[in-house]
Amino acid sequence: MAPEDFIVLYAEDNEHDIIATKRSWKRHGVELGLRITRDGAECLDYLYRRGAYAPPADAPSPSLVLLDLHMPKVGGLEVLKTIREDPKHKHLPVVVMTSSSMDRDRIESYELGVNAYVIKPLVYEKFAEAIASILEFWKMVEPASGEAKT
Repeated sequence: MAPEDFIVLYAEDNEHDIIATKRSWKRHGVELGLRITRDGAECLDYLYRRGAYAPPADAPSPSLVLLDLHMPKVGGLEVLKTIREDPKHKHLPVVVMTSSSMDRDRIESYELGVNAYVIKPLVYEKFAEAIASILEFWKMVEPASGEAKT
């Protein structure tokens, strides 16, 4: 699979987690397209090709969204709700990657239709393994029927 065939949109405001993710990508030889947005509003701009992401070439359709919950401007739960309410994106796989172990965050995420809820490991080695496992799983999953790539 070519990197442009599997795009991961990572919505994350923590620079350390972004660096850890990039290191994990490299460590595990992952050659997928990684796009990073640093808050929920930017994530939605990417998905809806607004502002800086208006040219389609600057915002290829993601195959998977990794979504932090606690971000500035628009929180992850609101981003998830927006994705699931939109017929164009409702089948887009979304994995919440968060430091929150609060039951209400987990429950609300699943009620809003998240595909998986992962608590970020604090140790880099475990974090890297979690990222690699998520990517390997989603590369093997068939998209929902009717889902179109744009």
